[in-house]
Amino acid sequence: MKRTLTLLFLLIYLASFSQETINFQDTSFKEILAKAKKEKKLVFMDAYASWCGPCKLMEKNIFTLPAVKEYYNANFINARFDMEKGEGRDIALKYGVRSYPSFLFINGDGELVMQNFGYMGEQDFLAIAKEANNPKFANNSSKELFEQGESDPNFLLNMMKLYAQSDYELAKKASERYFKVKNEDELTRDDIGMLLYFLKSTSDPNYQIFKDRKDAITKIMSEDIYKQFDVNIKISKVMENSLDQNTGVINDDYFFKNAIPLVGKTEAEIALNRMKVIYYPNVRNFKEYEKAALAYYKDADNFDTEELLKAAWLFSEHVDTKTSLKKAEEWAEKAVMKSESSENTYILAKIYAKTGNKSNAKMYAEMSKNLAIQNGKDSSAAEQLLQSLK
Repeated sequence: MKRTLTLLFLLIYLASFSQETINFQDTSFKEILAKAKKEKKLVFMDAYASWCGPCKLMEKNIFTLPAVKEYYNANFINARFDMEKGEGRDIALKYGVRSYPSFLFINGDGELVMQNFGYMGEQDFLAIAKEANNPKFANNSSKELFEQGESDPNFLLNMMKLYAQSDYELAKKASERYFKVKNEDELTRDDIGMLLYFLKSTSDPNYQIFKDRKDAITKIMSEDIYKQFDVNIKISKVMENSLDQNTGVINDDYFFKNAIPLVGKTEAEIALNRMKVIYYPNVRNFKEYEKAALAYYKDADNFDTEELLKAAWLFSEHVDTKTSLKKAEEWAEKAVMKSESSENTYILAKIYAKTGNKSNAKMYAEMSKNLAIQNGKDSSAAEQLLQSLK
């Protein structure tokens, strides 16, 4: 009798524990969609990865909250899939899930209605649910609502995020309506990021917003950065057309011929070298990158030390010209002088080793090793460098 009671209490405990979080369906995605369609509800999907820390914190801290459980269980068919296992892989591909956690709200026809990302607190997590649970989504997809002229700013902002990767042109149209609706409203940092993301040409409707709202934009970004964006927008097509698709090399003559009339010689030269220092490392053309970086970072005082350190790292890995490495030395030294870390002291040590300054190389490699150990980081790279310098 005692064992029976113990077992009964255990079962009751386990049953109550199982309700201590959102009620996620343990079935296939196809069956989940069918249930959502039958009950005329949206699917809420927690798209996670097993190694993702914020995913685990959401599961532990937020999914278990009474208000969260109550709202999600009452209003959605809830599902969880590991995006790197089984059926989750196909779901990730279908909906373009690239960051974790991602929260997907999907109608019974499998159309993505709304999407959000990252760890969030109780109120934000409830807010996205209430936004997704708007009755207008019950019988219409986001695309249909957009075509019908929906102009709610939150809806349009979600459209931009939702389709930025899968349907850029639709997202771009949503951005144009969004900024038209915003009119004279205050622009946030996120607004400006969206404006610039969808702004590719001076012929785009949003370019006029960019020009008209300059005062508001330069409250968030500097005049210099604003000017850089303006130059890039004006010559974006020239940049695109100056890249030879067959050779992967940028045609300087074509670029200057077409860019100088738009922005002047000085801005054209800066823009071209900026383009090269971004493009050439991605295609592993380090010979062209070396030339472009030396020109672009000629006056190192005009650049952030983190940007200079990245260039120094690329030189330490892929450049052997002594005079070029001397410039990289200066860039790395600026970063180290600002604040010593195991990473920047290692890069400086590596450059010293390549330029033949063995004593400085040993000193900074030792410093990198000690800083790494002090901060619980991997010191093996510095140790290997020290071994090579013996």
